[in-house]
Amino acid sequence: MLFLMIVQNITILIHKIGNLYQMKPTRLFDYIHYQMEHYPLERCMGAKNEQGVFDFLSTEEVVDLANKLSCGLLKLGVGKGDKIGVAVYQNRPEWVILDIAVQQIGAINVPVYPTISSNEYVYIFNDSETKICFVGKLDLYDKVSIAQKEVPSLKEIYTFDPQDGRPFWKDILTDEGMDRLEGLKNDVKAEDLSTIIYTSGTTGVPKGVMLSHHNIISNVEAAAAIIPVQNGDKVLSFLPICHIFERAASYHYQFRGVSIIFTGTDNLGGDEGDLKTVQPHFFTTVPRLLEKVYEKIYNKGLALTGVKKKLFFWALSLTEDYAYHKPIGGFKGKIADKLIFSKWREALGGNVKGIVTGAAPCPLRIAQVFSAAGVPIREGYGLTETSPVLTASTFEKRGALLGTVGKAIPGVTIFIDSSDGNYRESEGEILASGPNIMMGYYNKPEATAAVTKVIDGKSWFCTGDVGKFIEGPEGGAFLKITDRKKELLKTSGGKYVAPAPIENKFKESFLIEQMMVVGDSQKFVSALIVPAEEALRDWCGNNDLTWTNLSDMVQKTEIINLYQSIIDEMNQEFAHIDQVKKFKLLIDPWEPVKKDGTESELTPTMKLKRRVILDKYSEQIQQIYKD
Repeated sequence: MLFLMIVQNITILIHKIGNLYQMKPTRLFDYIHYQMEHYPLERCMGAKNEQGVFDFLSTEEVVDLANKLSCGLLKLGVGKGDKIGVAVYQNRPEWVILDIAVQQIGAINVPVYPTISSNEYVYIFNDSETKICFVGKLDLYDKVSIAQKEVPSLKEIYTFDPQDGRPFWKDILTDEGMDRLEGLKNDVKAEDLSTIIYTSGTTGVPKGVMLSHHNIISNVEAAAAIIPVQNGDKVLSFLPICHIFERAASYHYQFRGVSIIFTGTDNLGGDEGDLKTVQPHFFTTVPRLLEKVYEKIYNKGLALTGVKKKLFFWALSLTEDYAYHKPIGGFKGKIADKLIFSKWREALGGNVKGIVTGAAPCPLRIAQVFSAAGVPIREGYGLTETSPVLTASTFEKRGALLGTVGKAIPGVTIFIDSSDGNYRESEGEILASGPNIMMGYYNKPEATAAVTKVIDGKSWFCTGDVGKFIEGPEGGAFLKITDRKKELLKTSGGKYVAPAPIENKFKESFLIEQMMVVGDSQKFVSALIVPAEEALRDWCGNNDLTWTNLSDMVQKTEIINLYQSIIDEMNQEFAHIDQVKKFKLLIDPWEPVKKDGTESELTPTMKLKRRVILDKYSEQIQQIYKD
């Protein structure tokens, strides 16, 4: 009898394990159903309503709305392979619901940036043959309507918010066809195309990156160690979900049973900001947001007096020797934490277990200061074409090294295509292979072939980034990004200069908002600098210099000398050929979209459009080299 009971218990256990294995997501829409099966949440997703109060949807409500929207799309004639566009200014539950609804009937999600022009919408929708588009608030309906006139495939536009005389997304929700839905879901395979994401690109027209369900799922699973969350935690989502970085994170949140609170970057800071009110356990971000938080912390320190000011800068000085393997400890560390660092954590809500940055290089000093203060910062690296993560710094012991973007995630192989063939010690273009590499560029086989390289019979994706491996103090090969392959400058003396490391180092200064190194075919390296206006105003206030406006201030000798002192200090980090010899202060910040209709200086992911900036400021650059 005992033997029989043991056998029965083992059989039940095997059956349960089998069920869990079968439930393991293989398509992106499986994540929400997995959550429903294992840990349904009362607060699955939430966002602020018109009254500024958070409204939440339960897991059950998200699934129900997604299913009804799937049926509504079927009723409109949407079928497998059809393209559905979506554009919002701020992340919201409706975006995720649409994503689920589209994919579980085999259609394809085509997310677009809200800040691009109507002409770019025309190109993307025509290239992808988008059939229906869903939009958020403000001018998005109007922009897409203008584009629709030149897009024969685009039949209808739906809004996520009620607008007089305009189709509303909830109007198409229906139960009709629910009996067909399960069969259609079963017809969707892991290798099927799930989404086409158009890269912003610093030059040329956008390219549609084709990602399968398996591309993204393999990446979400492999990168799981990056995100330290568990069932019951709360996360803030404010990076654009149309970008694969935040979107992949959202799938992980669904899989882990984490409550997602959607917000915007303008709503984060201050005593009434969402960081303090939500008290998240985790969020992803771009380095610039952390830089702004640090600027405010630093300026508050400058405004202190007496013992408080001395304590603040004493605690800050302790972070200078911090490394992931060398935390601040002992009595000094405890005092600094109690009096200073704990207040920094409170400004971020008090519960943050960790923050992952991406999309742009994170200044070493930012990662160092926050991590030393008990807010661990980790950096990942990847591209839209790689779903996105290739390497990542993890929160585990020996999982991170300051100044690097971590190790290759499981399943991904990184190869340094160096001229001498020594990929472990030399510098060269970063090549990658793995299940997360895109299916290709939509309608552009030549462009796909251009970023594909075959070495010894194995296919590699060419990232266009230059890097090298760094040996960690406790072992392990960590990848360091050193530049973009196509962005190297060549001085008139024939010397090559990598602008990215110089720009990233200089932007560690809280007085520099933006910077671009120039000097191609010139005798020496110079820089265009956009001052951080708020930080500069605070500096003036602390140094008895009357503030008027930025245009006037950048002409003052005191301000020019201030930025010269920053350059003199930073130049010590670089070889003579890489040092910035002259600079020009600019008053107009570079933006991803220009209200006057002129070409923007940044891509939607905030990368420099170097050609545009060189053209726009050609006179200023010429003046630098005339003087």
